[in-house]
Amino acid sequence: MPELPEVETIKNDLAELIVGKAIKAVEVHAKKTVRGSAAVFVRFLIGKRFSRLDRRGKLLIFSLFGQDEYLLIHLKMTGQLIYRKGRKTVAGGHGLSMVIGDLPNKYSHVIFTFSDGSRLFFNDMRRFGYMKIADAGELASVRQEYGPEPLDKDFNLGYLAKIFHKRQAPVKGLLMNQKLLAGIGNIYADEILFAAGVRPDRKAGTLKTAEIEKIFKAVGPILRRAIKYRGTTFNDYVDGNGHRGKFMKFLKVYQREGKKCPRCGQGVIAVMKTAGRGTRYCPVCQK
Repeated sequence: MPELPEVETIKNDLAELIVGKAIKAVEVHAKKTVRGSAAVFVRFLIGKRFSRLDRRGKLLIFSLFGQDEYLLIHLKMTGQLIYRKGRKTVAGGHGLSMVIGDLPNKYSHVIFTFSDGSRLFFNDMRRFGYMKIADAGELASVRQEYGPEPLDKDFNLGYLAKIFHKRQAPVKGLLMNQKLLAGIGNIYADEILFAAGVRPDRKAGTLKTAEIEKIFKAVGPILRRAIKYRGTTFNDYVDGNGHRGKFMKFLKVYQREGKKCPRCGQGVIAVMKTAGRGTRYCPVCQK
């Protein structure tokens, strides 16, 4: 699933490309992708312009000029947003380049056509992603469903210690709980806990203050570096700007199972199931 750095990257890319452009047409090829009436969705958006793009956790929020309503997009597991104008292609989301191919294709469930002829495709192989129109009240409620953003000042050491306090759940599961902390998923939880030297399956309530501090200090640098290098997904796909997701080369444990630990050199990166997800860790230097 695309996580905070990947969603932040596509938000920044699309903001430069679609803000201010009039929506000429909207095609919905999979009604399940649109929450509510697809016909109402189409009628509402035609003629509108996006004024800005924001992100809350892994959720994209498209504001509309002169409207107190918003387009919400969640990519879920395999969602992609692909902008195309002529030969220029800018894509973000899940890293399956095969899902892009010729456009539109069988995975292109919603297509926006702008007044300049450019198009925005919402591709989703497994169809878990969604789009919906929300008013200001609903958006406020949605925002409150998420915990603090890990790169905002609301996220601090005291907050992290509080959500871990006396919890029996594995520490990885709490880092990935969107109601407690917004935007961290499987890849970055593994990387953060490796950097902190903490086993992902440790009961959160057993962590010492020094260990919690190590986790806290790992969060910001890892996420910021991932954003700088355009995330982990799409590492094999070059868009029309020549951009490539390059954070893959900085990963220490994710998809490195069977390889020697890059820190201690003694352990071999192993895989276990934690919080319902495949989890990579070093059995020697993560305690």
